[in-house]
Amino acid sequence: MQGATTHGAELHVVGVHLYLEDDRGRLLLGLRHPDSAYAGNRWHFLAGHCERESAVSCLVREAEEEAGLVVDPADVEFVHMVHLVDSPGARPRIQLVFRARSWSGSPEVLEPDRCLQWRWWPPQDLPADIVPYTRTAIEGVLGGRPYSEMGWGES
Repeated sequence: MQGATTHGAELHVVGVHLYLEDDRGRLLLGLRHPDSAYAGNRWHFLAGHCERESAVSCLVREAEEEAGLVVDPADVEFVHMVHLVDSPGARPRIQLVFRARSWSGSPEVLEPDRCLQWRWWPPQDLPADIVPYTRTAIEGVLGGRPYSEMGWGES
């Protein structure tokens, strides 16, 4: 199995996600391109996978690459983790969600092959077509819970 180690442990994919609230309490979500390998035509956090870098460094890099936002690592705090397996046989994923207390710039579509638009959403009025674990993470953050699991069956 891809990602398995010699001792049977399975390597996890680590994703980082930006939980960004504007001054009105709305959350920034991006509409994924319909041809995306994952979750086409769904709303999702600004996100990326760690590329042999710390999670916060990845978050800062992705914010600038995807939306032109400048985030100071000192202004980032961990707010939630979703431990997820999408389907039987899929590699497990650890989805880390970080809040930026401040940033500079306005969200711009800089990777149109991945994201069609950025939009601010009231947390009580999220779109129906949102990535399921994104909704779970938002509910966790709003409820003060630091951890959620999805796709592991009964636990």
